[in-house]
Amino acid sequence: MSSTPGYPLSPDSGGTTPPPRSRSARIAGTLAMAAALAMAGVSVAAPAQADADNPYERGPAPTESSIEALRGPYSVDEDSVSSWGVSGFGGGTVYYPTGTSETFGAIAVAPGYTASSSSMSWLGPRLASQGFVIFTIDTNTRYDQPDSRGRQLEAALEYLVEDSDSDVRDRIDPDRLGVMGHSMGGGGTLAAAEDNPDLQAAIPLTGWHLQKDWSDVQVPTLVVGAEDDTIASVRSHSEPFYESLPGSLDKAYLELDGAGHFAPNFSNTTIAKYSISWLKRFVDNDTRYEQFLCPPPSTGWGSDISDYRDTCPHSS
Repeated sequence: MSSTPGYPLSPDSGGTTPPPRSRSARIAGTLAMAAALAMAGVSVAAPAQADADNPYERGPAPTESSIEALRGPYSVDEDSVSSWGVSGFGGGTVYYPTGTSETFGAIAVAPGYTASSSSMSWLGPRLASQGFVIFTIDTNTRYDQPDSRGRQLEAALEYLVEDSDSDVRDRIDPDRLGVMGHSMGGGGTLAAAEDNPDLQAAIPLTGWHLQKDWSDVQVPTLVVGAEDDTIASVRSHSEPFYESLPGSLDKAYLELDGAGHFAPNFSNTTIAKYSISWLKRFVDNDTRYEQFLCPPPSTGWGSDISDYRDTCPHSS
């Protein structure tokens, strides 16, 4: 299949990062520490706002207006990460909740071909204020292909978990990680999800990739396409991406009505609303957000969504 004009192909190199530390090992360690403290007569406080059935639940009960708002309930700070101090990707900006001792899931976000992290910067504070650590990254070069961008997303997550400043690292649960990206960064999102089944969620935004078969992906995936995209048309990219994902997978396809390829580069309430819902549902396992995904949103006249497909109801 020939490439889309303006999207040259080039060989990529580099390895993959190891999967996050196992949840069972972390839980065992936590229980052992709690037991030791109890024997010493020290009480162990539960995480703020933790629910007995879901310790990863964060923030107040959601409403339609709360997930459409420009900012969520958390205050947000940001750290700039220089390319000189990292390996495997090009640096970027980390946005993270402040004023709390809670830990959060972390999401790495890759830009599209020739773009920088600034093209996705609107997502940083908007998603972080809902209770996530968001890392909008720069790539090693602006011409990196999708598979390389996928490896760089994984490298960025490894940096957050292992090497980032303690103010950020201490806010991250290393077992709750996800990836997002635009255009070739969206293709990289699928590549990262295929490579690392331990990820909790993936959201390719008007993704571009020559590979059309993603049947090996085991990560809950929300594919976002744009109806009038002339660079990564939904017929040759987002739709086959979605249809190739396993039928048993928690997945959804959202097509932005009347939108073009670069819609994800600008503040977009529809993208934010359903990204928040997807990340909350699968990174935080917060079933309070299921209501915004199942039953599926309306499409057609009067809606910002021209097509929506899903595998509702989602697995527990």
